Amino acid sequence: MSIQWFPGHMNSARRQAAETMEKTDMVVEVLDARLPQASCNPMIAQLRAQRQRPCLKILNKADLADPAATQAWLDFYNAQKDVHAVALSCKKPADVAKVPGLCIKVAPHRGTALKPLRVMIMGIPNVGKSTLMNALLKKKVAKVGDEPAVTKTQQRLYLGNNIVLVDTPGMLWPKIEHPTDGLMLAASHAIGSNALIEEEVAVFLAEVLLQRYPQLLSARYGFSTEGMDGVGVVEGVAKKRAFRQKGGELDFEKASHTFLQDYRSGALGRISLETPASRAELLASYAPPPSLGLAPESEEEDEES
Repeated sequence: MSIQWFPGHMNSARRQAAETMEKTDMVVEVLDARLPQASCNPMIAQLRAQRQRPCLKILNKADLADPAATQAWLDFYNAQKDVHAVALSCKKPADVAKVPGLCIKVAPHRGTALKPLRVMIMGIPNVGKSTLMNALLKKKVAKVGDEPAVTKTQQRLYLGNNIVLVDTPGMLWPKIEHPTDGLMLAASHAIGSNALIEEEVAVFLAEVLLQRYPQLLSARYGFSTEGMDGVGVVEGVAKKRAFRQKGGELDFEKASHTFLQDYRSGALGRISLETPASRAELLASYAPPPSLGLAPESEEEDEES
């Protein structure tokens, strides 16, 4: 299943972001620590490159992600030019309190009374941008909701310490190139529920967890995962939770929803859906086969003397 979700307001948000980037000193890009690269909007990288703006990448929801995978991602991003990455939880005030100082380090040429540091907060829907804004300003200035794409317009706010924040709507990109990215985003609730089929997303998530974290499935639901596939995991959840329809059949839809909620809330444990190594493997699988540099053979007819 290929998932695509690009509501109309995101197109105008993209145009506004391009205009605002010109008057911005740096970007704070909020990512989901469980799937950092899948939740990284390529349009943001393009806008930053055009204006040569440095970036602080915040791997949010780090308390829900696998610590080893998160460290690998921090190493990956911190090796990039003009990028500083940090893992934190935007719901923890002590974590958020570090962000202004990190911004000043990323763009040390600004941050005075005469030249305040202009920071653009960007990221995909439902990744925690509004939670970050509210925590930074210590008051509710941005709407926070369980459904993605709650914020639909830009806001310009003064943080103090000579820092100005511009909050932008969550943006996806017009075409998600890799189907597994769409499924990871859907599993992590970055895509509107009207654009996906929960049962298919749940089966995908179950198959990933069977490969990476089978012990967490057993610990949460109390069954052995040996010999199971993704469908079997969701059916196992239905059996353990006694989710049945009238007539006694397993309620696969309800089990799928519960399974996804257990992942999203962290009830399943600390999980990362991708690592730099798995990302490299994914990209390699889409790359065209290398050319051997051989000229095509010419067909010659045998001549009889």
